[in-house]
Amino acid sequence: MNAEVKRTAVLGGGSFGTAIANILADNGHDVKLWMRNEKTVHDIATRHENTQYLPGKQLNPSIVPTTCLETAVNHADVLFVAIPSKAFRTVVEQAAQWLTPDTILVSTTKGIEADGFKLMSQILEENTPCSRIGVLSGPNLAKEVADRQLTGSVIASEYESVRQGIQDILSCSYFRVYANSDRFGVELGGALKNIYAIASGMAGAMGMGENTKSMLITRSLAEMSRFASRLGGNPMTFLGLAGVGDLFVTCTSPLSRNYQVGQALAQGKDLDDILSHLGGTAEGVNTIRLVKQKSQDLEVYMPLVHGLYAILFDSKGLREVISQLMLGEQNTDVEFILPGPDKLANLKRD
Repeated sequence: MNAEVKRTAVLGGGSFGTAIANILADNGHDVKLWMRNEKTVHDIATRHENTQYLPGKQLNPSIVPTTCLETAVNHADVLFVAIPSKAFRTVVEQAAQWLTPDTILVSTTKGIEADGFKLMSQILEENTPCSRIGVLSGPNLAKEVADRQLTGSVIASEYESVRQGIQDILSCSYFRVYANSDRFGVELGGALKNIYAIASGMAGAMGMGENTKSMLITRSLAEMSRFASRLGGNPMTFLGLAGVGDLFVTCTSPLSRNYQVGQALAQGKDLDDILSHLGGTAEGVNTIRLVKQKSQDLEVYMPLVHGLYAILFDSKGLREVISQLMLGEQNTDVEFILPGPDKLANLKRD
């Protein structure tokens, strides 16, 4: 770890916010963990365990939990925001009064705000005095991180000081942080992959073959990169941990909440009941609504997104959606590496 001890804070006492706080504490930094639930604060302070979101996972005893937002935010050098997207703006607006232009802000939330199709880092930009903003994303299942299993993540920011700073305070023997300057692409990857995890969970519960699941995942990656590219992201970002890495783990692990939603849907359960018993936020459900509308506005071809919307909100079946995919437009396999017109002409002559 970097020798300089930082004053850090994490907003959000869910599973991933708690896991990030634990890494920071393991690395010797001062850590305040803010949440609204007083019982969880008490449990972390006395039992060193988040009994609601990470039961049985022992936390570093130096973490300081609090329900006071001012106590958490004031004087923090680095602030991680791990709040579900539906409450993200409200908490950020409240916290902004204690932030300074020197504070580094990092969003870990993989969601999109409905009003204006805003990503979480854009909300940070618009509602705080801070300019040094980053996004942390990747295949980071919180329970495995809390178990200190080997994990890779990505810090994305236009600012080299943010990338280097977060690498310094988070990197350790079990958590490796890679850098990327494509903040928009990394953040979109984290939000979009939740959509396809629902389809993958359904496919798994319905006993679909490995060929089918492989096609779902790879065509999901094609849709994600196509959509992100239209919005200004770099499609090559999706070849890394924040793209294919995060998509793979979310689409194959029963620890993924979005995967669990898909499994339950395939078993005939009602969506509202599934979400009420989930024990956490499944961002993919809301993201499907937003991306389906945005893809129509931008005229981006996303048959899986539109099919999943039909499953969740129009009562269609997954087999029907896959059949429509097989009969749909015959796209290229990897559209961002097609040769130019001159090379195509040479290929035809050969």
